[in-house]
Amino acid sequence: MAVPSQETPAVRISTPAGRWILLTTVLGSSMAMLDSTVVNVALPRIGRDLDASLAALQWTVNAYMLTLAGLILLGGSLGDRFGRRKMFVLGVMWFASASLLCGLAPNAGVLIAARALQGIGGALLTPGSLALIQASFHPDDRAKAVGLWSGFGGIGGAVGPFLGGWLVDGPGWRWVFLLNIPLALVCVPVALRHVPESDAGSAVAGRDKEPAGGRPRRSFDVLGASLGAVALALVTYALIEARSGSVLVWVTAVAGVAAGVGFVHVERTRSDPMMPPDIFASRQFTAVNLVTLCVYAAFGGFFFLTALQLQVVAGYSPLQAGTALLPTTALMLLFSARSGELAQRIGPRIPLTVGPLLCAVAMLMMLRVGKDAVYVSDVLPALLVMGAGMVTLVAPLTATVLASVDTGRAGLASGINNAAARVGGLLAVAALPVLVGMGPEAYRSADAFDSAFRRAMPLCAGVLVVGAVLAFATVRRPAPDCRRPQCRTHGCVTTPPLEPQRVAAPGKLPS
Repeated sequence: MAVPSQETPAVRISTPAGRWILLTTVLGSSMAMLDSTVVNVALPRIGRDLDASLAALQWTVNAYMLTLAGLILLGGSLGDRFGRRKMFVLGVMWFASASLLCGLAPNAGVLIAARALQGIGGALLTPGSLALIQASFHPDDRAKAVGLWSGFGGIGGAVGPFLGGWLVDGPGWRWVFLLNIPLALVCVPVALRHVPESDAGSAVAGRDKEPAGGRPRRSFDVLGASLGAVALALVTYALIEARSGSVLVWVTAVAGVAAGVGFVHVERTRSDPMMPPDIFASRQFTAVNLVTLCVYAAFGGFFFLTALQLQVVAGYSPLQAGTALLPTTALMLLFSARSGELAQRIGPRIPLTVGPLLCAVAMLMMLRVGKDAVYVSDVLPALLVMGAGMVTLVAPLTATVLASVDTGRAGLASGINNAAARVGGLLAVAALPVLVGMGPEAYRSADAFDSAFRRAMPLCAGVLVVGAVLAFATVRRPAPDCRRPQCRTHGCVTTPPLEPQRVAAPGKLPS
Protein backbone atom coordinates (compact mmCIF):
# COMPACT_ATOMS: atom_id res chain seq x y z
CA MET A 1 0.00 0.00 0.00
CA ALA A 2 1.30 3.44 -0.83
CA VAL A 3 2.13 5.45 2.22
CA PRO A 4 0.97 9.06 2.03
CA SER A 5 3.27 11.70 3.39
CA GLN A 6 2.42 14.03 6.19
CA GLU A 7 2.54 16.96 3.76
CA THR A 8 0.03 15.47 1.30
CA PRO A 9 -2.23 12.94 3.05
CA ALA A 10 -4.17 11.19 0.31
CA VAL A 11 -6.31 8.47 1.90
CA ARG A 12 -10.01 8.88 1.12
CA ILE A 13 -12.66 7.58 3.42
CA SER A 14 -14.46 5.65 0.67
CA THR A 15 -11.40 3.54 -0.20
CA PRO A 16 -10.44 0.20 1.36
CA ALA A 17 -7.40 1.89 2.92
CA GLY A 18 -9.65 4.47 4.56
CA ARG A 19 -11.97 1.81 5.95
CA TRP A 20 -9.02 -0.15 7.37
CA ILE A 21 -7.69 2.97 9.12
CA LEU A 22 -11.11 3.67 10.62
CA LEU A 23 -11.49 0.07 11.76
CA THR A 24 -8.21 -0.09 13.62
CA THR A 25 -8.50 3.35 15.23
CA VAL A 26 -12.07 2.66 16.38
CA LEU A 27 -11.07 -0.73 17.78
CA GLY A 28 -8.14 0.76 19.67
CA SER A 29 -9.96 3.72 21.16
CA SER A 30 -12.98 1.56 22.02
CA MET A 31 -10.76 -0.61 24.23
CA ALA A 32 -9.91 2.38 26.41
CA MET A 33 -13.44 3.78 26.33
CA LEU A 34 -14.99 0.45 27.31
CA ASP A 35 -12.72 0.12 30.32
CA SER A 36 -13.66 3.58 31.55
CA THR A 37 -17.34 2.54 31.86
CA VAL A 38 -17.49 -1.24 32.11
CA VAL A 39 -15.64 -1.81 35.38
CA ASN A 40 -18.13 -0.06 37.70
CA VAL A 41 -20.72 -2.76 37.11
CA ALA A 42 -18.22 -5.47 38.06
CA LEU A 43 -17.09 -3.90 41.34
CA PRO A 44 -19.34 -5.80 43.79
CA ARG A 45 -18.33 -9.14 42.30
CA ILE A 46 -14.65 -8.15 42.25
CA GLY A 47 -14.87 -7.13 45.90
CA ARG A 48 -16.49 -10.40 46.89
CA ASP A 49 -14.14 -12.65 44.93
CA LEU A 50 -10.95 -10.88 46.02
CA ASP A 51 -12.18 -10.04 49.52
CA ALA A 52 -11.45 -6.39 48.82
CA SER A 53 -12.37 -3.36 50.92
CA LEU A 54 -14.22 -0.34 49.57
CA ALA A 55 -10.87 1.48 49.35
CA ALA A 56 -9.55 -1.28 47.06
CA LEU A 57 -12.62 -0.89 44.83
CA GLN A 58 -12.02 2.85 44.70
CA TRP A 59 -8.43 2.19 43.62
CA THR A 60 -9.63 -0.28 40.99
CA VAL A 61 -11.41 2.62 39.33
CA ASN A 62 -8.96 5.38 40.19
CA ALA A 63 -5.67 3.67 39.31
CA TYR A 64 -6.80 3.60 35.68
CA MET A 65 -8.08 7.18 35.67
CA LEU A 66 -4.98 8.44 37.45
CA THR A 67 -2.40 7.33 34.90
CA LEU A 68 -4.70 8.10 31.98
CA ALA A 69 -5.44 11.64 33.17
CA GLY A 70 -1.83 12.32 34.12
CA LEU A 71 -0.26 11.08 30.88
CA ILE A 72 -2.78 11.65 28.08
CA LEU A 73 -1.22 14.95 26.99
CA LEU A 74 2.24 13.37 27.01
CA GLY A 75 0.92 10.47 24.94
CA GLY A 76 0.06 12.78 22.07
CA SER A 77 3.50 14.39 22.18
CA LEU A 78 5.22 11.00 22.06
CA GLY A 79 3.27 10.15 18.93
CA ASP A 80 4.38 13.39 17.29
CA ARG A 81 7.98 12.63 18.14
CA PHE A 82 8.37 8.90 17.50
CA GLY A 83 5.58 8.15 15.07
CA ARG A 84 1.84 8.06 15.62
CA ARG A 85 1.30 4.53 14.38
CA LYS A 86 4.21 3.26 16.44
CA MET A 87 2.86 4.81 19.65
CA PHE A 88 -0.69 3.67 18.84
CA VAL A 89 0.41 0.06 18.31
CA LEU A 90 2.57 0.21 21.43
CA GLY A 91 -0.41 1.56 23.36
CA VAL A 92 -2.71 -1.22 22.15
CA MET A 93 -0.16 -3.91 23.00
CA TRP A 94 0.55 -2.33 26.40
CA PHE A 95 -3.17 -2.04 27.13
CA ALA A 96 -3.82 -5.65 26.15
CA SER A 97 -0.91 -6.92 28.27
CA ALA A 98 -2.16 -4.95 31.27
CA SER A 99 -5.67 -6.29 30.63
CA LEU A 100 -4.32 -9.83 30.73
CA LEU A 101 -2.69 -9.06 34.06
CA CYS A 102 -6.01 -7.65 35.33
CA GLY A 103 -7.83 -10.79 34.24
CA LEU A 104 -5.34 -13.05 36.00
CA ALA A 105 -4.95 -10.91 39.14
CA PRO A 106 -4.85 -13.14 42.24
CA ASN A 107 -5.58 -10.28 44.64
CA ALA A 108 -6.68 -6.67 44.79
CA GLY A 109 -3.14 -5.30 44.91
CA VAL A 110 -2.16 -6.88 41.61
CA LEU A 111 -5.44 -5.77 40.03
CA ILE A 112 -4.86 -2.16 41.09
CA ALA A 113 -1.30 -2.17 39.72
CA ALA A 114 -2.51 -3.67 36.45
CA ARG A 115 -5.23 -1.04 36.19
CA ALA A 116 -2.58 1.68 36.52
CA LEU A 117 -0.65 0.02 33.68
CA GLN A 118 -3.85 -0.05 31.62
CA GLY A 119 -4.12 3.71 32.01
CA ILE A 120 -0.62 4.19 30.59
CA GLY A 121 -1.62 2.18 27.53
CA GLY A 122 -4.81 4.21 27.22
CA ALA A 123 -2.79 7.44 27.32
CA LEU A 124 -0.82 6.23 24.30
CA LEU A 125 -3.58 4.77 22.17
CA THR A 126 -6.42 7.28 22.74
CA PRO A 127 -4.74 10.43 21.35
CA GLY A 128 -2.78 8.24 18.93
CA SER A 129 -5.91 6.90 17.25
CA LEU A 130 -7.25 10.40 16.64
CA ALA A 131 -3.88 11.71 15.45
CA LEU A 132 -3.64 8.86 12.93
CA ILE A 133 -6.95 9.91 11.40
CA GLN A 134 -5.88 13.54 11.14
CA ALA A 135 -2.53 12.65 9.60
CA SER A 136 -3.74 9.97 7.16
CA PHE A 137 -6.95 11.22 5.57
CA HIS A 138 -7.36 13.72 2.80
CA PRO A 139 -8.31 17.16 4.21
CA ASP A 140 -11.74 16.94 2.61
CA ASP A 141 -12.47 13.70 4.49
CA ARG A 142 -10.97 14.44 7.90
CA ALA A 143 -14.09 15.87 9.52
CA LYS A 144 -16.22 12.94 8.38
CA ALA A 145 -13.59 10.42 9.49
CA VAL A 146 -13.31 12.04 12.93
CA GLY A 147 -17.09 12.05 13.19
CA LEU A 148 -17.27 8.33 12.41
CA TRP A 149 -14.46 7.63 14.88
CA SER A 150 -16.32 9.56 17.55
CA GLY A 151 -19.68 7.94 16.78
CA PHE A 152 -18.47 4.36 16.75
CA GLY A 153 -16.34 4.99 19.83
CA GLY A 154 -19.42 6.43 21.52
CA ILE A 155 -21.31 3.24 20.80
CA GLY A 156 -18.49 1.32 22.46
CA GLY A 157 -18.73 3.49 25.56
CA ALA A 158 -22.52 3.23 25.59
CA VAL A 159 -22.65 -0.57 25.55
CA GLY A 160 -19.89 -0.83 28.17
CA PRO A 161 -22.11 -1.19 31.27
CA PHE A 162 -24.41 -3.67 29.50
CA LEU A 163 -21.48 -5.71 28.19
CA GLY A 164 -19.81 -5.62 31.59
CA GLY A 165 -22.95 -6.85 33.30
CA TRP A 166 -23.39 -9.66 30.78
CA LEU A 167 -19.79 -10.80 31.24
CA VAL A 168 -19.94 -10.64 35.04
CA ASP A 169 -23.17 -12.65 35.10
CA GLY A 170 -21.81 -15.09 32.52
CA PRO A 171 -18.15 -16.14 32.30
CA GLY A 172 -17.13 -13.89 35.19
CA TRP A 173 -15.71 -10.45 35.94
CA ARG A 174 -12.22 -11.38 34.71
CA TRP A 175 -13.57 -11.41 31.16
CA VAL A 176 -14.32 -7.71 31.48
CA PHE A 177 -10.55 -7.32 31.06
CA LEU A 178 -9.71 -10.40 29.00
CA LEU A 179 -12.09 -9.22 26.27
CA ASN A 180 -9.47 -6.62 25.29
CA ILE A 181 -7.03 -9.30 24.16
CA PRO A 182 -8.93 -10.53 21.06
CA LEU A 183 -9.64 -6.90 20.15
CA ALA A 184 -5.91 -6.18 20.28
CA LEU A 185 -5.12 -9.30 18.25
CA VAL A 186 -7.28 -7.85 15.47
CA CYS A 187 -6.20 -4.24 15.90
CA VAL A 188 -2.41 -4.58 15.86
CA PRO A 189 -2.00 -6.61 12.62
CA VAL A 190 -4.45 -4.33 10.82
CA ALA A 191 -2.58 -1.25 12.00
CA LEU A 192 0.80 -2.62 10.93
CA ARG A 193 -0.51 -3.74 7.54
CA HIS A 194 -2.89 -0.97 6.54
CA VAL A 195 -2.22 2.21 8.55
CA PRO A 196 0.49 4.57 7.23
CA GLU A 197 3.12 5.83 9.64
CA SER A 198 3.27 9.55 10.30
CA ASP A 199 4.90 11.92 12.75
CA ALA A 200 5.22 15.66 13.06
CA GLY A 201 7.72 16.00 10.25
CA SER A 202 7.72 12.96 7.98
CA ALA A 203 5.93 9.79 7.06
CA VAL A 204 8.66 7.73 8.67
CA ALA A 205 8.87 7.70 12.44
CA GLY A 206 12.07 8.77 14.09
CA ARG A 207 13.43 11.09 11.41
CA ASP A 208 14.54 14.28 13.06
CA LYS A 209 12.83 16.70 10.72
CA GLU A 210 10.80 19.81 11.31
CA PRO A 211 7.05 19.64 10.87
CA ALA A 212 5.29 21.06 7.85
CA GLY A 213 5.47 24.82 7.96
CA GLY A 214 9.00 24.93 9.34
CA ARG A 215 8.17 25.03 13.03
CA PRO A 216 10.56 23.19 15.36
CA ARG A 217 9.46 19.77 16.49
CA ARG A 218 7.74 19.82 19.88
CA SER A 219 9.61 18.10 22.67
CA PHE A 220 7.83 16.10 25.30
CA ASP A 221 7.55 17.12 28.91
CA VAL A 222 8.36 13.95 30.86
CA LEU A 223 9.16 15.83 34.08
CA GLY A 224 5.92 17.78 33.99
CA ALA A 225 3.86 14.68 33.25
CA SER A 226 5.59 12.75 36.03
CA LEU A 227 5.04 15.49 38.60
CA GLY A 228 1.40 15.83 37.59
CA ALA A 229 0.79 12.09 37.88
CA VAL A 230 2.62 11.88 41.24
CA ALA A 231 0.60 14.81 42.60
CA LEU A 232 -2.66 13.16 41.57
CA ALA A 233 -1.57 9.81 43.02
CA LEU A 234 -0.58 11.23 46.39
CA VAL A 235 -3.70 13.39 46.74
CA THR A 236 -5.88 10.46 45.71
CA TYR A 237 -4.24 8.21 48.30
CA ALA A 238 -4.72 10.85 50.99
CA LEU A 239 -8.42 11.22 50.14
CA ILE A 240 -9.15 7.49 50.01
CA GLU A 241 -7.31 6.80 53.27
CA ALA A 242 -8.47 9.99 55.01
CA ARG A 243 -10.90 8.05 57.21
CA SER A 244 -7.91 6.63 59.11
CA GLY A 245 -6.60 10.09 60.02
CA SER A 246 -3.05 8.72 60.33
CA VAL A 247 0.18 10.71 60.12
CA LEU A 248 0.95 8.98 56.82
CA VAL A 249 -2.21 10.42 55.30
CA TRP A 250 -1.22 13.96 56.27
CA VAL A 251 2.33 13.48 55.02
CA THR A 252 1.02 12.11 51.74
CA ALA A 253 -1.40 15.02 51.34
CA VAL A 254 1.37 17.58 51.90
CA ALA A 255 3.67 15.73 49.49
CA GLY A 256 0.89 15.69 46.89
CA VAL A 257 0.40 19.45 47.19
CA ALA A 258 4.17 19.95 46.94
CA ALA A 259 4.29 17.83 43.78
CA GLY A 260 1.44 19.91 42.37
CA VAL A 261 3.37 23.12 43.08
CA GLY A 262 6.40 21.56 41.41
CA PHE A 263 4.28 20.70 38.37
CA VAL A 264 3.10 24.31 38.05
CA HIS A 265 6.69 25.58 38.42
CA VAL A 266 7.99 23.22 35.72
CA GLU A 267 5.22 24.20 33.32
CA ARG A 268 5.91 27.89 33.90
CA THR A 269 9.66 27.60 33.34
CA ARG A 270 9.93 25.11 30.47
CA SER A 271 10.29 26.49 26.97
CA ASP A 272 7.88 23.91 25.58
CA PRO A 273 5.62 22.68 28.41
CA MET A 274 3.02 19.95 28.19
CA MET A 275 0.38 22.35 29.56
CA PRO A 276 1.40 25.91 28.62
CA PRO A 277 0.29 28.26 31.42
CA ASP A 278 -0.50 31.06 28.96
CA ILE A 279 -3.42 29.04 27.57
CA PHE A 280 -5.20 29.86 30.83
CA ALA A 281 -4.88 33.58 30.03
CA SER A 282 -8.28 33.13 28.44
CA ARG A 283 -10.70 33.67 31.32
CA GLN A 284 -13.41 31.75 29.53
CA PHE A 285 -11.13 28.76 28.93
CA THR A 286 -10.21 28.71 32.62
CA ALA A 287 -13.85 29.06 33.68
CA VAL A 288 -15.09 26.32 31.35
CA ASN A 289 -12.46 23.94 32.67
CA LEU A 290 -13.65 24.68 36.20
CA VAL A 291 -17.19 23.91 35.03
CA THR A 292 -15.86 20.69 33.52
CA LEU A 293 -14.17 19.78 36.80
CA CYS A 294 -17.43 20.29 38.71
CA VAL A 295 -19.65 18.50 36.21
CA TYR A 296 -17.49 15.44 35.70
CA ALA A 297 -16.68 15.16 39.39
CA ALA A 298 -20.42 14.80 39.97
CA PHE A 299 -20.74 12.34 37.08
CA GLY A 300 -17.82 10.26 38.32
CA GLY A 301 -19.28 9.99 41.80
CA PHE A 302 -22.77 9.31 40.46
CA PHE A 303 -21.89 6.44 38.13
CA PHE A 304 -19.47 4.87 40.62
CA LEU A 305 -22.06 4.82 43.41
CA THR A 306 -25.14 4.11 41.27
CA ALA A 307 -23.70 0.88 39.84
CA LEU A 308 -23.14 -0.25 43.43
CA GLN A 309 -26.50 1.02 44.69
CA LEU A 310 -28.44 -0.89 42.07
CA GLN A 311 -26.71 -4.15 43.01
CA VAL A 312 -26.02 -3.84 46.74
CA VAL A 313 -29.28 -2.16 47.74
CA ALA A 314 -31.85 -2.63 44.96
CA GLY A 315 -30.84 -6.26 44.42
CA TYR A 316 -30.13 -6.01 40.68
CA SER A 317 -27.82 -8.49 39.01
CA PRO A 318 -24.76 -7.06 37.22
CA LEU A 319 -26.51 -7.50 33.88
CA GLN A 320 -29.64 -5.75 35.13
CA ALA A 321 -27.57 -2.91 36.57
CA GLY A 322 -25.62 -2.48 33.33
CA THR A 323 -28.78 -2.54 31.25
CA ALA A 324 -30.44 -0.05 33.58
CA LEU A 325 -27.79 2.57 32.74
CA LEU A 326 -28.24 2.30 28.96
CA PRO A 327 -30.88 5.08 28.54
CA THR A 328 -28.41 7.80 29.57
CA THR A 329 -25.80 6.90 26.96
CA ALA A 330 -28.43 6.11 24.34
CA LEU A 331 -29.82 9.64 24.64
CA MET A 332 -26.33 11.08 24.28
CA LEU A 333 -25.66 9.09 21.12
CA LEU A 334 -28.98 10.05 19.56
CA PHE A 335 -29.08 13.75 20.38
CA SER A 336 -25.58 15.09 21.13
CA ALA A 337 -25.11 16.37 17.57
CA ARG A 338 -28.45 18.19 17.64
CA SER A 339 -27.57 19.71 20.98
CA GLY A 340 -24.40 21.11 19.46
CA GLU A 341 -26.39 22.66 16.61
CA LEU A 342 -28.80 24.26 19.08
CA ALA A 343 -25.93 25.73 21.08
CA GLN A 344 -24.53 27.26 17.90
CA ARG A 345 -27.83 29.09 17.37
CA ILE A 346 -28.53 30.28 20.92
CA GLY A 347 -25.03 30.31 22.37
CA PRO A 348 -23.54 27.98 25.01
CA ARG A 349 -24.49 29.91 28.15
CA ILE A 350 -28.04 28.56 28.51
CA PRO A 351 -27.17 24.90 27.72
CA LEU A 352 -24.20 24.97 30.12
CA THR A 353 -26.46 26.34 32.83
CA VAL A 354 -29.56 24.22 32.21
CA GLY A 355 -27.68 20.95 31.58
CA PRO A 356 -26.01 20.69 35.00
CA LEU A 357 -29.26 21.71 36.71
CA LEU A 358 -31.13 18.90 34.95
CA CYS A 359 -28.44 16.45 36.04
CA ALA A 360 -28.72 17.76 39.61
CA VAL A 361 -32.48 17.11 39.53
CA ALA A 362 -31.79 13.58 38.25
CA MET A 363 -29.45 12.87 41.15
CA LEU A 364 -32.08 13.99 43.63
CA MET A 365 -34.60 11.75 41.86
CA MET A 366 -32.22 8.83 42.48
CA LEU A 367 -33.08 9.11 46.17
CA ARG A 368 -36.17 7.05 45.25
CA VAL A 369 -33.93 4.10 44.39
CA GLY A 370 -33.73 1.88 47.44
CA LYS A 371 -34.57 -1.69 48.36
CA ASP A 372 -36.89 -3.38 45.87
CA ALA A 373 -36.79 -0.35 43.56
CA VAL A 374 -39.07 -0.65 40.52
CA TYR A 375 -37.11 0.18 37.39
CA VAL A 376 -39.86 1.86 35.38
CA SER A 377 -41.10 4.13 38.17
CA ASP A 378 -37.98 4.65 40.31
CA VAL A 379 -34.82 4.23 38.22
CA LEU A 380 -35.74 5.02 34.61
CA PRO A 381 -37.18 8.53 35.16
CA ALA A 382 -34.00 9.67 36.91
CA LEU A 383 -31.75 8.23 34.21
CA LEU A 384 -33.82 9.84 31.43
CA VAL A 385 -33.51 13.23 33.10
CA MET A 386 -29.80 12.55 33.61
CA GLY A 387 -29.41 11.73 29.92
CA ALA A 388 -31.30 14.88 28.92
CA GLY A 389 -29.00 16.97 31.08
CA MET A 390 -25.87 15.39 29.66
CA VAL A 391 -27.14 15.83 26.11
CA THR A 392 -27.79 19.49 26.84
CA LEU A 393 -24.34 20.29 28.20
CA VAL A 394 -21.65 18.02 26.70
CA ALA A 395 -21.55 19.28 23.10
CA PRO A 396 -21.72 22.99 24.07
CA LEU A 397 -18.99 22.38 26.65
CA THR A 398 -16.59 21.10 24.00
CA ALA A 399 -17.53 23.88 21.57
CA THR A 400 -16.89 26.54 24.21
CA VAL A 401 -13.50 25.07 25.07
CA LEU A 402 -12.45 25.16 21.41
CA ALA A 403 -13.81 28.68 20.96
CA SER A 404 -11.89 30.01 23.97
CA VAL A 405 -8.41 29.64 22.45
CA ASP A 406 -6.66 30.29 19.16
CA THR A 407 -7.63 27.81 16.47
CA GLY A 408 -4.11 26.38 16.30
CA ARG A 409 -4.31 25.36 19.98
CA ALA A 410 -7.76 23.77 19.82
CA GLY A 411 -6.38 20.24 20.01
CA LEU A 412 -4.30 21.12 23.07
CA ALA A 413 -7.29 22.85 24.67
CA SER A 414 -9.44 19.76 24.12
CA GLY A 415 -6.76 17.55 25.65
CA ILE A 416 -6.55 19.74 28.75
CA ASN A 417 -10.34 19.74 29.06
CA ASN A 418 -10.44 15.96 28.68
CA ALA A 419 -7.79 15.60 31.40
CA ALA A 420 -9.70 18.02 33.67
CA ALA A 421 -12.80 15.84 33.37
CA ARG A 422 -10.82 12.73 34.29
CA VAL A 423 -9.26 14.50 37.26
CA GLY A 424 -12.72 15.54 38.43
CA GLY A 425 -13.97 11.96 38.30
CA LEU A 426 -10.80 10.70 39.98
CA LEU A 427 -11.11 13.10 42.92
CA ALA A 428 -14.83 12.41 43.33
CA VAL A 429 -14.40 8.65 43.51
CA ALA A 430 -11.61 9.18 46.03
CA ALA A 431 -13.31 11.78 48.24
CA LEU A 432 -17.04 11.05 48.10
CA PRO A 433 -17.10 7.87 50.23
CA VAL A 434 -15.14 9.66 52.96
CA LEU A 435 -17.34 12.75 52.83
CA VAL A 436 -20.55 10.73 53.27
CA GLY A 437 -19.18 8.44 55.97
CA MET A 438 -18.98 5.27 53.91
CA GLY A 439 -16.99 2.69 55.85
CA PRO A 440 -14.51 0.17 54.39
CA GLU A 441 -17.14 -2.61 54.36
CA ALA A 442 -20.17 -0.47 53.47
CA TYR A 443 -20.72 -2.12 50.10
CA ARG A 444 -21.31 -5.44 51.88
CA SER A 445 -24.31 -4.03 53.79
CA ALA A 446 -27.44 -2.84 51.98
CA ASP A 447 -28.52 -0.61 54.87
CA ALA A 448 -25.12 1.03 55.36
CA PHE A 449 -24.59 1.65 51.66
CA ASP A 450 -28.11 2.99 51.13
CA SER A 451 -27.68 5.46 53.96
CA ALA A 452 -24.39 6.74 52.52
CA PHE A 453 -25.83 6.88 48.98
CA ARG A 454 -28.65 9.12 50.21
CA ARG A 455 -26.08 11.54 51.59
CA ALA A 456 -23.95 11.39 48.45
CA MET A 457 -26.58 12.26 45.84
CA PRO A 458 -27.42 15.71 47.27
CA LEU A 459 -23.70 16.41 47.53
CA CYS A 460 -23.18 15.54 43.85
CA ALA A 461 -26.22 17.65 42.95
CA GLY A 462 -24.73 20.57 44.86
CA VAL A 463 -21.48 20.33 42.87
CA LEU A 464 -23.52 20.44 39.67
CA VAL A 465 -25.34 23.55 40.85
CA VAL A 466 -21.97 25.21 41.48
CA GLY A 467 -20.98 24.32 37.91
CA ALA A 468 -24.23 25.76 36.55
CA VAL A 469 -23.80 29.04 38.45
CA LEU A 470 -20.19 29.31 37.26
CA ALA A 471 -21.26 28.71 33.66
CA PHE A 472 -24.04 31.30 33.86
CA ALA A 473 -21.65 33.89 35.29
CA THR A 474 -18.71 33.36 32.94
CA VAL A 475 -19.69 31.80 29.60
CA ARG A 476 -20.24 34.13 26.67
CA ARG A 477 -21.15 33.56 23.04
CA PRO A 478 -18.06 32.60 21.00
CA ALA A 479 -16.87 34.45 17.92
CA PRO A 480 -18.66 33.36 14.73
CA ASP A 481 -15.44 32.23 13.02
CA CYS A 482 -14.13 30.01 15.84
CA ARG A 483 -13.37 26.36 15.35
CA ARG A 484 -16.32 23.98 15.72
CA PRO A 485 -16.11 20.47 17.21
CA GLN A 486 -15.52 17.61 14.80
CA CYS A 487 -16.58 14.96 17.35
CA ARG A 488 -20.28 15.76 17.17
CA THR A 489 -21.60 12.35 18.30
CA HIS A 490 -20.60 11.30 21.79
CA GLY A 491 -21.65 8.51 24.12
CA CYS A 492 -19.10 8.46 26.93
CA VAL A 493 -20.31 9.55 30.36
CA THR A 494 -16.88 9.90 31.98
CA THR A 495 -15.23 12.53 29.74
CA PRO A 496 -16.06 15.05 27.02
CA PRO A 497 -14.95 14.13 23.50
CA LEU A 498 -11.28 14.48 22.58
CA GLU A 499 -10.81 16.79 19.59
CA PRO A 500 -7.98 16.41 17.07
CA GLN A 501 -5.10 18.80 16.61
CA ARG A 502 -5.52 20.67 13.37
CA VAL A 503 -3.03 19.60 10.70
CA ALA A 504 -1.44 22.46 8.81
CA ALA A 505 -1.65 22.73 5.06
CA PRO A 506 1.65 22.21 3.21
CA GLY A 507 4.00 25.11 3.80
CA LYS A 508 1.67 26.84 6.26
CA LEU A 509 1.40 27.15 9.98
CA PRO A 510 -1.82 26.15 11.67
CA SER A 511 -4.18 29.10 11.69
